[in-house]
Amino acid sequence: MALTPIVVAYAVLGLVVGLIADRLSARWPAHEEGPHAGGRVRSRDWRTIVLTLGGAAAFAALAGRWTEPRDLAILSVYFAALLVLMATDLDQKLLPDVITLPLIVVALVLTVTGTNPLLAGKDLPIASALMAGIGAPVLLFGLDVVVKGALGMGDLKLVAGLGLMSGVTRLFSGLVVASIASAALLIVLIVAHRLTMKTVIPFGPILILGGILAALAP
Repeated sequence: MALTPIVVAYAVLGLVVGLIADRLSARWPAHEEGPHAGGRVRSRDWRTIVLTLGGAAAFAALAGRWTEPRDLAILSVYFAALLVLMATDLDQKLLPDVITLPLIVVALVLTVTGTNPLLAGKDLPIASALMAGIGAPVLLFGLDVVVKGALGMGDLKLVAGLGLMSGVTRLFSGLVVASIASAALLIVLIVAHRLTMKTVIPFGPILILGGILAALAP
């Protein structure tokens, strides 16, 4: 990816969005450790680094992948929403309905009106979006029941929105790559004794990474 002025500008934008998302999640939604309960605002920590550097990388890749102004505008808002969800899940293990539910509606509207960049030019885009938007939550719920995991309703609402936005092919490829990368990272952290086999890992960040990778896929 060439470091063109637009790519550099988007990298800076992503860094700022990631930082804002991190600081927002320390305050919102209201939680026991937060300022609304008389507590202190969480200081900058590893989550700040993940969100700022991750945001810079995601937005830079976005500008390198998409050039149409309308597509860039739509996907920039989409990525910003995903970064906020990433921040709240890392901070509070929470995916707020105020973001996940509108994401479902907006993704469906974009697809039906033919303005969804991720499904433009695809055969049967609405069918693909509906299959992913309905099938992915059902599949994840079934797997969670079998393995007795800790999948929450927020995760299911999130993956419904990701499916409607991405379609079957993009969502599948994005989630596969995200799952492999996340598994490798978790193994490293366990070997380094930073995590244990009993540590509860929020599933939302993996889904969000999958959604971002789906948007960046060729």
